Amino acid sequence: MTALPTPLPVIEKPAIDPRKFRDPFITAKGETRASVGLRALRTLWFNTGSLCNITCVGCYMESSPKNDRLAYITQTEVAAYLDEIEADEWPVEEIGFTGGEPFMNRDLPAILDDVLSRGFRALVLTNAMKPMWHKREALKTLNARHGDRLTLRVSIDHHTQAGHEAIRGENTWTPMIKGVRWLTENGFDLAIAGRTLWNEPEAEARAAYAAMLAGKGISLDTADPSRLVLFPEMDETHDVPEITTACWDILSVDPDTVMCATSRMVIKRKGADAPAVVPCTLLPYDEKFELGESLADADTAIQLNHPHCAKFCVLGGASCSG
Repeated sequence: MTALPTPLPVIEKPAIDPRKFRDPFITAKGETRASVGLRALRTLWFNTGSLCNITCVGCYMESSPKNDRLAYITQTEVAAYLDEIEADEWPVEEIGFTGGEPFMNRDLPAILDDVLSRGFRALVLTNAMKPMWHKREALKTLNARHGDRLTLRVSIDHHTQAGHEAIRGENTWTPMIKGVRWLTENGFDLAIAGRTLWNEPEAEARAAYAAMLAGKGISLDTADPSRLVLFPEMDETHDVPEITTACWDILSVDPDTVMCATSRMVIKRKGADAPAVVPCTLLPYDEKFELGESLADADTAIQLNHPHCAKFCVLGGASCSG
């Protein structure tokens, strides 16, 4: 196994101030909390279910083989939202799928066929392991019919086996590489998602990913941030500033560039009668962010009342969309 270039950093971080993120409109300091309106719905995400074939360190979804807090969404339920998009002329361009591991949902190939047949782009976030491997024939059929609009983004947490398996567990590297190689050999549109918890400058990390992939016969332009997405770390127990209306000018951030200005996500809670819409991929469990059952219900401003809003989106400048 390749050794890590530097140890995983051990950094003592202060716990979050319990007075923060309590009032949706006012911060702990009494300032007006920032909000983000839905400028235009460009990406609609579906959480396919919270179950995953592995358990990762630091998974914000807490996905595992035992976490079924979010149920498998069905083809019929997804189709109802696609119908709503078309009937109400929402400007959606991309349909994203996250989990859990999306390929554990047996309806996913049929859902993808419906999405792609209607002319949307589809983005699937996957670990490229056994659940995806078992869907190879269905994927080849989808790629033959709709390959110009189907992207699979594979999680590779570090460009070394040691780093990746420090997060994903032992024996996760080889099957992932096997899956990635199969995707490239069969002409799939591929992207990679990495993490930035390592003591590495971004340019060096991108070059190291390129070298690792090339060494395994996998061609990918890792300098392209849409091909190699490096996500900031999230831990809602660690302290982070609250975002106020003044922060937009202080940080030189345009609120229209924040993920919830153009995205929403559909979830299905275990035992629920129907799916519900939440602001984004980062807030699947917090019921105070549930916006309603329809896209029309979700056409509202989002108060940035969660640590992830600050750490990932505003300060991290990240987005899950393609």
